[in-house]
Amino acid sequence: MKIAYLILAHNNPKQLHRLVKSLASSSSGIFVHIDRKSDIKNFSEVMNESVSFSRERVAVYWRDFSIVEATLILLREAVAHIDQFDYYVVLSGNDYPLRSQAYIINFFNKNKGREFMNIIQMPCKRAGKPLFRLTTYKPRPGDSKLSKTICKIPSRLLSALSYRRDYQLYFQGLQPYAGSAWWALSREACQHILHFIEEEKQLIDFYKNTINPDESLFQTILGNSPYQSRIVRNVTYTDWSGGRAHPINLTERHLEFFQKKPIILEDIYGKGELLFARKFSNDAEKLIRKLDQIIRESED
Repeated sequence: MKIAYLILAHNNPKQLHRLVKSLASSSSGIFVHIDRKSDIKNFSEVMNESVSFSRERVAVYWRDFSIVEATLILLREAVAHIDQFDYYVVLSGNDYPLRSQAYIINFFNKNKGREFMNIIQMPCKRAGKPLFRLTTYKPRPGDSKLSKTICKIPSRLLSALSYRRDYQLYFQGLQPYAGSAWWALSREACQHILHFIEEEKQLIDFYKNTINPDESLFQTILGNSPYQSRIVRNVTYTDWSGGRAHPINLTERHLEFFQKKPIILEDIYGKGELLFARKFSNDAEKLIRKLDQIIRESED
């Protein structure tokens, strides 16, 4: 079992370094995309022979298709790599594993054939996945102050100000799905995604001007494919209890939950085991040490 980790990073180089060290093994490959707006020199500590940094870099903006572009850069590089990886796991630079690499590799080996992705039909009010994410025309960010200002407008206000598009003209009978940007998929499912993107240019062009396309495009592709029946909830824990557009940073109060064996979460996306968590801040070194201790004790 070989795992490719696809890491999207833009800040917190210390946390990225901790993450990369925790993932390194003879059974894993690590592929990192650094936001083009970030100074690559800040990540020099992470650069070593075990990490592949993408030479192709895009400027990444929140809620924008650029997140999809960065993910696809990593996915194409990993799929084309000489190593034939069995699973491809998308993480942010602010993530950290909740289990050892040996445990994680064994988990994917035991669950081979499953696709780990949060997915739900749109619209879904309870999951916070409204149709206006698709029907609203969202301009792409550019260098002008106006375009940058537009991209910071809250989604609901942008929806009220923007003209609506009939997404069904572009979906041509496909059911729209949504979920989370963080997933772990088999090689076959990833190859299906890449093939779909090459073939369905019209739908991809439509997604370029939607809201949060990174939380819908991949779900829509697999949700309308033979892989749908293999999908179970994802393996990344995120705490949205802050009631804001971004998840809260993890603290020591989360450690009690992470001590469970196994760590199980059940929500609208289903029930399943968790292997990773986010978000950890740059100064989470003390918290990470305690988490490492929990990992060691849980697997003794």
